[in-house]
Amino acid sequence: MALLALSSKWQSFAQLVSLILIFLFVLGLTALTARWIARYQKGMAHNRNIRVIETFRVSNNKFIQIIQVGTKYLAISICKDTMHLLTELTEEQLLQIPSDGEDAPNGRKGQFQDILDGLRGKFPKK
Repeated sequence: MALLALSSKWQSFAQLVSLILIFLFVLGLTALTARWIARYQKGMAHNRNIRVIETFRVSNNKFIQIIQVGTKYLAISICKDTMHLLTELTEEQLLQIPSDGEDAPNGRKGQFQDILDGLRGKFPKK
């Protein structure tokens, strides 16, 4: 009887370990798939003629964007189901045009450390 109980405990332990290993495998596979999809989408958007210069949120689902299409700059409004051209802008009318990869103040494109450094000063220490 004691041998049967000991065997049952080892089987339960083995099942637990195998479930943890399967979970870790699926988690790793999901991370690799997400990374592959991100690289694929980044590659698709690399050489393009349309670029978003700036986005301003008016309300939850309404935005005003300045986009570059080829050599023209356009101001558009984006709503839930529609997009409208507001006006065409000249390069002189824009205050600052970020170059490629210059979205963050230090030239890096929205890296987590930049975001974290920006948030550190906003919250008082306890």
